[in-house]
Amino acid sequence: SFNLCGYKNRPLIMGVLNLSPDSFSNVKQIPRNKLHNYIENIINEGAHIIDIGGESTKPNFIDVEDLVEIKRIKRAFKLINKKYSAKIFSIDTRKSSIMLKSLSYGADLINDVSGFDFDKNSLNNISDFKVSKVLHHMQGTPNTMQLKPTYTNVLLDIYDFFEKNIRDKFIGRNIIL
Repeated sequence: SFNLCGYKNRPLIMGVLNLSPDSFSNVKQIPRNKLHNYIENIINEGAHIIDIGGESTKPNFIDVEDLVEIKRIKRAFKLINKKYSAKIFSIDTRKSSIMLKSLSYGADLINDVSGFDFDKNSLNNISDFKVSKVLHHMQGTPNTMQLKPTYTNVLLDIYDFFEKNIRDKFIGRNIIL
C-alpha cells in the first residue's frame, strides 16, 4: 500500500475509471477486453492515481446493491493487481462494505463523495487500515446538492465545513482535501 504523504509537496493527477453504466462520463460500459486499454490510456495521459467507481453519484442516480457495485469494480482490481501494482488506485464509494472489499483488492485511497456521512460506520469499519481518505464537501446528497445550495459566504462556509469535519472526524487520520 502506498503512503501518500511522500507526495504532499507535489500535485497529483487523478484519472477516473467509472464502471457504472449510468455514469456522468461518456463511458457507458467498458467492455471486458477494453479495460486494459482504458487503464493504459489513463496512465499514459499522466494520471498518478486511478479512481475506480462502480456506482454513479450524479444527480438523480439510482442506488445500486453492494453486490452489483462489487461485481463492477472486481474485474478492474484483478487487472490492476496483475499489471499495474506500481500505481496508486483509489475506490470511489460511499459504502463501507465496498471500501473494505476494495482494500482487500489493494486500494490505496478511499474517495467518498458523501464525506463519510452516507455510511455512518465507514470510518470505524476502515480504522484498522492505514489508508488515506478524500474528504469532500457538498450540501445535501448527490441527488440534492445542486438544488439551490445556499451559503452566507461560500469560501468561509466551506472552510468552516472542512475545519469542523477535520476536527470531529479526522484527527490523527490521513486525509486529502
